[in-house]
Amino acid sequence: MSPMRTTLTIDDDLAALLKQRAREMGVPFKEAVNRTIRAGLGDSARRRHGAVPKTSPHSFGFRPGVDLDKLGQLADELEAEAFAASVETSRDPARRQRSRPRS
Repeated sequence: MSPMRTTLTIDDDLAALLKQRAREMGVPFKEAVNRTIRAGLGDSARRRHGAVPKTSPHSFGFRPGVDLDKLGQLADELEAEAFAASVETSRDPARRQRSRPRS
């Protein structure tokens, strides 16, 4: 959840109390305001932290020595080679004839 930025008019006496609380707690003013509002709203305003996602290991059957961090790069290179081959085939009529399936 991303924070919402808004303008809020606070009575002078409350602003003074919040500034004092921020100094005492050693936190920024906005943190003191947020904590105070949460405390005032009670349980309904408690931050909800979702369950931590569970990760399940899986063996994809890659051979030792295959760098899984470079699979995206490999896919890009293969795609570029296929594109270059298709452009070359479309420009050369003789290759176009050879690459057509025979009936």
